[in-house]
Amino acid sequence: MTHPRMGRNEELFARAQRCIPGGVNSPVRAFRSVGGTPRFIARAQGPYIWDADGRRYIDLVGSWGPMIVGHAHPAVLEAVNRAARDGLSFGAPTEAEVEFAERLLRMLPSIEQVRLVSSGTEATMSAIRLARGATGRAKLIKFEGCYHGHADALLVKAGSGALTFGNPSSAGVPPETTQHTIVLDYNDCEQLKDAFDRMGAHIACVIVEPIAGNMNLVRASEEFLQTMRQLCSRHGALLIFDEVMTGFRVARGGAQSLYAIVPDLTTLGKVIGGGMPLAAFGGRRDVMAQLAPLGPVYQAGTLSGNPVAVACGRATLELVEQPGFYETLAARTQSLVNGLVQEAKEHRQAFTADSVGSMFGLYSSLQVPRSFAQVMACDKERFNRFFHAMLERGVYLAPSAFEAGFVSIQHDEAVLAQVVQAAHEAFSEISR
Repeated sequence: MTHPRMGRNEELFARAQRCIPGGVNSPVRAFRSVGGTPRFIARAQGPYIWDADGRRYIDLVGSWGPMIVGHAHPAVLEAVNRAARDGLSFGAPTEAEVEFAERLLRMLPSIEQVRLVSSGTEATMSAIRLARGATGRAKLIKFEGCYHGHADALLVKAGSGALTFGNPSSAGVPPETTQHTIVLDYNDCEQLKDAFDRMGAHIACVIVEPIAGNMNLVRASEEFLQTMRQLCSRHGALLIFDEVMTGFRVARGGAQSLYAIVPDLTTLGKVIGGGMPLAAFGGRRDVMAQLAPLGPVYQAGTLSGNPVAVACGRATLELVEQPGFYETLAARTQSLVNGLVQEAKEHRQAFTADSVGSMFGLYSSLQVPRSFAQVMACDKERFNRFFHAMLERGVYLAPSAFEAGFVSIQHDEAVLAQVVQAAHEAFSEISR
């Protein structure tokens, strides 16, 4: 019996599994949720990626959000190359990081001071430590379905009751590490009020994705976020907007500008690094003054403010600040969503979609979810069939029914029309 020759993706995955746990350096890349072999990417340009077998795909993952100006943008590459020629890392202050911090403050008025770090996990972990140090309190509130990085205190799931302390959702996290983490339902104002009624004097902060992107795209209601802001102000807790995903992605001023809410602290990542490891947290000056070397809350990082990463981020933000950038990008994303929804209706497939700015959600459901429970009720197997049908037609979606998608400015009308045509064929296939 002859066996078909393995492609390069299969060969690389087999090699990777011998030296890297699961063959990947981040779990969702393994295709465990959708099945099959992950694509090993060899290069990228504009709206496209090419895998190890030379197959081209329209990329709607965008490195999970950072590539808002498209892959390998000439202006970004030039900035990175110019910075790299002067040295890769100094472990000392640079003028470039000061200019970058000034730009962030100008673009997000809620931030009066900011500190640069290297990952979204670092940003959220540091913001929570800062909130606890500034308030002298221990408890924090997060919401089921919101992901804030893999710090121990945030790797929690809700217990059996409506209002419970979180239980560890990862091995290696002792229960006492999450004993001060309260997990509530997203978009549930009454639970939030109840939590503050019971424990308001002990709550250091509330951390939330104002538009969730890690249980697919789920919008927070205006009432939910306004209630959160009012309760934090009334009880002396700090409100942390996790805009690692939404910052400069859904709007020039982030999700906070869409909701007209001023958080006490904001975490940023992804877009601000333009594809390089760069993140940040910032907010009220009096709160940020609690950080070392000024205050007692310690936070540090050898590569924080890395000059090459800062150059990449600065070039990216210069591009997104151009007139009409967000209007064009949002219109194209809405056009994509409309096309996907129309194709699903024509093929009588139980799919729908939604978008905010250049983030979009595709749901194997007839309703757009507004809670974690509604997301979990979506038909995961139907999504998996659609995912592979689209992959075969050269469209790379997030390999999970529970992740948002992203459009870049390089996804022009012609490219998006190809995505909709692929969806037409994919829905036809899975309808049989």
